[in-house]
Amino acid sequence: MIRHFCILFWFICALSCADAFGGTMILEGTYQNKNLYVQNSIASSGVGFCAYEVRINGELSWDEINSSAFEIDLSLYNLGYGQTITIAIKHKDDGCLPKIINPEAIKPNPTYETTFITVDESGLVKWATVNETSKLPFVIEQYKWNKWIPIGEVMGNGVPTTSTYGFQANLISGLNKFRIKQKGYIDKTKFSPTVSLNNTAKEVSYVYLRKKRMINFSEPTGYEVYNKFGELVKKGFGDKVSVSNLTKETFYMNYGNTQSEIYLR
Repeated sequence: MIRHFCILFWFICALSCADAFGGTMILEGTYQNKNLYVQNSIASSGVGFCAYEVRINGELSWDEINSSAFEIDLSLYNLGYGQTITIAIKHKDDGCLPKIINPEAIKPNPTYETTFITVDESGLVKWATVNETSKLPFVIEQYKWNKWIPIGEVMGNGVPTTSTYGFQANLISGLNKFRIKQKGYIDKTKFSPTVSLNNTAKEVSYVYLRKKRMINFSEPTGYEVYNKFGELVKKGFGDKVSVSNLTKETFYMNYGNTQSEIYLR
């Protein structure tokens, strides 16, 4: 009887120690109608496998995990598409670590649909979406200097019902084009339609004050300055930019709706 009690006591202690000295891998994301696959190595002790318990939003998984690889079947937990999930994988703390084969399966991706997008004469960009399933930032882009330039961000609501947004942009002289984008896991990116507006305002000009080594613009504008190697050395928004830290040579400057070459003497 005493012997049986000692064995039982040892077994309980072993389980407690395994939990106390084990580790927990936490995965957070959103449900994307996909399952996770886990590579489960043999424990460093040579007895059993590394992972020994899986919980989804606190609920114990009944998937068979006592193998070298197993699947976490997320379809069993009545999760709605885009619902936030937390997966906890407990493992032995003896140098082993489970490996998630497809972590992108629970990473948020853009699913929104643009119902309208407009820009008014003040530069206010407005848009509305439906079918958002994850809270991802909307990046507002403006086309100038022969490329799309990110000019701001607005956090998405991440809900399937209609959401409306707005962003105040700075117009350039001539044709203004804007679009909205969301970027998900890895390189999955979704764009809205492009919206355009023609602005009849006078083009921005500048003067170079040699003694002060200062460029003054006729009005506040976004600008970029590149050296002869194509490296960006100055970037910002304003009506002046100091170039006192730049060498005396030719640079290439983007400002307003213009690209020009400037020699900084």
